[in-house]
Amino acid sequence: MKKTAYRMALLVFLPAAAMLSACQKGLPVDEDGLLITTRKECFVSNFELLGNDFVSVRNGVPIIDTVAQTINVTVNFGTDLKNLYPQFTLATDCKLDPKITGKVDFSDLANPKTWTVVSGDRQIRKAYKVFVKVQ
Repeated sequence: MKKTAYRMALLVFLPAAAMLSACQKGLPVDEDGLLITTRKECFVSNFELLGNDFVSVRNGVPIIDTVAQTINVTVNFGTDLKNLYPQFTLATDCKLDPKITGKVDFSDLANPKTWTVVSGDRQIRKAYKVFVKVQ
């Protein structure tokens, strides 16, 4: 009976101890708790605008210029520009600054919104301007 309990303890506690020691290696994380990697890629690969009902309000495909760092998107006529949810698809390990925490007001069409894409190694920052046009 003691041998069985001893074996069970080894089967349970040794893997747990190994996992804990692996987690304590001090891997670098940023202020958001995200892992900092060596990736230098830093770009937006897709962009979406959702309305209050979380359905796309885009009309056509967004034009993303990674050199000029601009995103041009056309929305359907009648879209409530004060209550849109932007969604970015970024290169692997990148993050967006500022974070999108809710609805965004795009009603001032003369002044585009700006978000910064930060690379996985947190060294490269590219500011993307989002230009919205109504169909």
